[in-house]
Amino acid sequence: MDKKAATGSDKVKKADALDRRWHLARDDIEVDVAEIEYALMRTYEAFGRWQTECLSSVIDFAASGPENTMLHIIRMNDRPKSIKDLARLANREDIPNIQYSLRKLIQAGLIIREGSGRSGVTYSVTDLGRDVTDRYAEVRSSLLIDAIRSVPNFPQRLEDATRTLELLSGIYEHVARVAAIHRRTGR
Repeated sequence: MDKKAATGSDKVKKADALDRRWHLARDDIEVDVAEIEYALMRTYEAFGRWQTECLSSVIDFAASGPENTMLHIIRMNDRPKSIKDLARLANREDIPNIQYSLRKLIQAGLIIREGSGRSGVTYSVTDLGRDVTDRYAEVRSSLLIDAIRSVPNFPQRLEDATRTLELLSGIYEHVARVAAIHRRTGR
């Protein structure tokens, strides 16, 4: 038996053993896309839990994953960020939710709001915010980075995954615009 026939036979056996089709996935490419989307959803949730637990290990402050993300983006490069910067860097459009997160971070003493009106409002980390993000980085390194270092070939896999996710991000942005253009209005 040739290699192609064995491969085709193996695919049939896998298909019989595991039903991979559902309402979002009717053919092989749809199955592959649905599986990565489902993996992204689970990864997003796991990442949010990780962020919450990592932050909770260094400060008694309940922050969601997106709030934690805002804190670290504000700290990024130790430069103040405007709300427009934050939205762009986080790839978010939900300004009211970003503002809510910023108010929580200000109330916790982790960031400050500077400026006003037309001159522009920016956000920076406080000394407490700098200390918390530094300690977060230490916990992150000792837990997450050490775990990643123990996986063979993981640096290359991370590079490949990053490129793939960036490509998917662009595709999703494009098709979201197309879907918005063709959105149904009332029925």
